[in-house]
Amino acid sequence: MELIERIRAEAPPRGLEAAAIGIGVPGTVDAETGTIGAEAHYVPELAHVPLAATVSGRLRLPAFVDNDVNALALGELMFGAGRGAASLVLLALGTGVGGGIILEGRLVRGRGGYGGELGHVPIDFDGRPCICGGRGCLKTYVSGTDIALEGSRRLGREVTAPGVFLLAAAGEATAGAIVTEVIAALGAGLAVIVNGLNPERLLLAGGVAESLRPLEPRIRAACARHAFAGACATTAMEIISLNKGSAVRGGAALAHYEIHRREGARA
Repeated sequence: MELIERIRAEAPPRGLEAAAIGIGVPGTVDAETGTIGAEAHYVPELAHVPLAATVSGRLRLPAFVDNDVNALALGELMFGAGRGAASLVLLALGTGVGGGIILEGRLVRGRGGYGGELGHVPIDFDGRPCICGGRGCLKTYVSGTDIALEGSRRLGREVTAPGVFLLAAAGEATAGAIVTEVIAALGAGLAVIVNGLNPERLLLAGGVAESLRPLEPRIRAACARHAFAGACATTAMEIISLNKGSAVRGGAALAHYEIHRREGARA
């Protein structure tokens, strides 16, 4: 709340006025009410919290809440690597794995707010257990958390996800095998997106994506092994860098999107 109030106070001296607040949070969200869902795995204390109503009531401004990757996708569509695209998918590879899907300018949320949960696409039916209760989810192979866990287990010492990539680049065989598995799993997950949605742009972002940047040709080849050639040719894939401004732009884009969407629904 304090951060939002500070940003709001900085607007008038710049000749601006805050019109609304956009907030992105991990997990599922009922975007119509701004209530956080039960699948708030990384912030369990926020499960079922009516965050939009709480923020709006305190700050006397319209507030909109959605999944953080949905907000990032809107930010890239309006201000970043997705500008001018009719459709895009942003796959965030960080502590967890999330997706933001925009088709024909509309955010795909699904009936219950689960649209874009691409980290839980199963790629190995009998694979690693996932925090969602399933097995073999994409997340369990390509998230920073799971890469670090697998690296620590197989290397016999604690290691971070970036550490696994550095060791692999230096020629460490076990780390290299883990990275090969990451690329294979990611390629399969990307093929699901390319074949199933064929978006104009497919953006990969987050800490793991940054570590994978030197390996981009291998990622493309892994995706191409499973995807239609025509779908690959018409989906532009790119690894993009995020910073603190990305989240701010995402929040602003979410507020802008929701204001116009709701005005259109009333028209």
